[in-house]
Amino acid sequence: MRIVFMGTPDFAVASLNALLEAGFEVVAVVTAADKPAGRGQKLQESAVKRFAVQKGLPVLQPEKLRDEAFLNDLAAFKANLQVVVAFRMLPEVVWNMPEKGTINLHASLLPQYRGAAPINHAIINGETETGVSTFLLQHEIDTGAILFSERVPIGPDETAGQLHDKLMETGAELLVRTVGAIATGEAAGQPQPQTAELKHAPKIFKEFCKVNWAQPAETVYNHIRGLSPYPAAFTELNGKTLKIFGATVQKTEPAVQPGAFLTDGKEYLKFAARDGFISITDLQYEGKKRMPVAEFLRGMRL
Repeated sequence: MRIVFMGTPDFAVASLNALLEAGFEVVAVVTAADKPAGRGQKLQESAVKRFAVQKGLPVLQPEKLRDEAFLNDLAAFKANLQVVVAFRMLPEVVWNMPEKGTINLHASLLPQYRGAAPINHAIINGETETGVSTFLLQHEIDTGAILFSERVPIGPDETAGQLHDKLMETGAELLVRTVGAIATGEAAGQPQPQTAELKHAPKIFKEFCKVNWAQPAETVYNHIRGLSPYPAAFTELNGKTLKIFGATVQKTEPAVQPGAFLTDGKEYLKFAARDGFISITDLQYEGKKRMPVAEFLRGMRL
């Protein structure tokens, strides 16, 4: 079975590697175009491209997925199946090209948390369980028939980064299982369950990352860990941006207004929420590197 793999970040690399190690024939990789990044604006390759080049796999990097030249190049690989992991929305002319269709690995238990940021939103909403799902692509995003799924617990203090790594490995294993079932004709898609209480996972923008200290402390804590380490929750301190990567909850009833901070100038920096404090442990102040709170306080007069 000839497979074309589509993906961009590290999350997708684990799946591509798992397919290769399982002996599947990946004939080409489609990934994002190189983009300028950093102070020097040097062109940066995607994680999937770097890995594919190391493995000697042909790489396609279309700017537009409907471009005729790209479609001709894609068709020339004569894929039986396309596999998508953390890529972009595909037009029908692409996902409907192979005889066995196109499958997607999604980092949630569908139909819950359809969208671009399922890992972040699951933690932000205080979930204790999530998972990974494989499904067949169709017109509406993340709505196709489910092939397989695997549940994964979320720890009470787990960050989005930690959950990302767990789901990355579990997802790679599930994808290998799915492709194997398709190869042997044992994969039967099931329509996604209909539910009135769908939770969504839209793309996260900067304004969403700002901490609302008027919320309960537990809600603020979930917000912080759900955005750690990227894109990171933030607040303002002395007129500058303070990114928060790690924190703990203190349920002591605050005697100050939400958003006010207390510090001993040496070991702790905590902000008042509605019903408690959030004590910062790991942060990055505007113009400085990421550091533990004690190191920050040694060089900062508050």
